[in-house]
Amino acid sequence: MYSADEFEQDLDYILSTVKSVLLEKNRKYGDSALSPINVFSKNTNIEQIKVRIDDKISRIRNQQEDEDEDAAFDLLGYLILLRIAQHRGGE
Repeated sequence: MYSADEFEQDLDYILSTVKSVLLEKNRKYGDSALSPINVFSKNTNIEQIKVRIDDKISRIRNQQEDEDEDAAFDLLGYLILLRIAQHRGGE
């Protein structure tokens, strides 16, 4: 039987892993998802994140066996970024 404590430990592990990845990507790429430079696209940050989410869903649907990209993990990250953008009021 899977206990509530085991679930909490797993949840803490996954959430801390996602947090670490998002912080590392933010360090590498800046705040590009939440504060895009809008050189070519003039869409809001929320709309741009939604496009990235659509792209990830497409990759998950079309994923080949030999691909090593973790599109589901990336999707989770983009969904969190979407929530942050919505929390900030969007632009």
